[in-house]
Amino acid sequence: MNDQMIVSLMAGLAVVALFMGIGLAFRKSEGLQAEQRLDDLIARPKKDVDLRTGILLRPPAIDLETPQFWTKFIPNLENLSRLYEQADVNLPFNRFMGIVVILALAGALIGFLFKLPLYLVPLGSVVLGTTPFFWLIHRKQRRIKKFLDAMPEAVELIGRGLRAGHSLASALHLVSEEMKGPIADEFGRVFEEQNLGIPLEVTLRGLADRVPSVDVRFFVIAVVIQRATGGDLAEVLDKIGKLIRQRFELFGHVRALTAEGRLSGIVLLALPPGLLAFLSMSNYDYVSVLFTTPIGTKMLAITAAFQLLGALMIKKIVAIKV
Repeated sequence: MNDQMIVSLMAGLAVVALFMGIGLAFRKSEGLQAEQRLDDLIARPKKDVDLRTGILLRPPAIDLETPQFWTKFIPNLENLSRLYEQADVNLPFNRFMGIVVILALAGALIGFLFKLPLYLVPLGSVVLGTTPFFWLIHRKQRRIKKFLDAMPEAVELIGRGLRAGHSLASALHLVSEEMKGPIADEFGRVFEEQNLGIPLEVTLRGLADRVPSVDVRFFVIAVVIQRATGGDLAEVLDKIGKLIRQRFELFGHVRALTAEGRLSGIVLLALPPGLLAFLSMSNYDYVSVLFTTPIGTKMLAITAAFQLLGALMIKKIVAIKV
């Protein structure tokens, strides 16, 4: 594998990382109108912000009041702090940023070791430097999935606790004791925060912020409305638990029906780069014109653009929101 092949591979990785970063930056988690209305209903009043930032149990991931020198290079600290909290990483944020800097420097060092042109050296830094942030996003998604998988059982457990004579706070504590994983941690945090004197509505809205899901918003809205107007909360929670289970069942049916389309998309998207890599290893002279001639590089750029466009179209076709 010569230097031109290494340059091409690094350029391709950098382009993929750049497009993924742009897509994540402009991605909106509240895409549906119903989700936006739920957000409006559970919108936190301004006066509650001071209560949440003063929580003694867990300080914010990033100290927004006394920013560090590296925070000047981050455009939106609040979103990054929320992402770090949602991922539930025990690593101090300063140390995490230190890892990001070390990986970025390692990417630049690799570029110098392979004697790449100076304008390509930052590409390695971008690829390795953004890896921890993608790891945060993956950890957040995996944690939220575990939380939502246990959500129906937790809601029904709260309803049974209310029927047995427990208060709402005691029922929340029951979830943290009887269940495991992220659901126990989050409901235990809600219980401990309200024990410190924070209003229960504020702690539940904080739960909805940490776990951005329609199911959690339904639960929070039901509790907030019941505390304001009264009613049988246990019956409402039973219906919410049944609704969540039905949504999971429908989501499973949708995934089964779209499995063929998703597999076809993976095969179609992986086939061109896989074939190019195979030919590069087996008969590089045959494909070298793609890397050594201006027409070849333009063809590679056009192919990458069409690959990205095809990936977006396939995702739109198979992505059905439930």
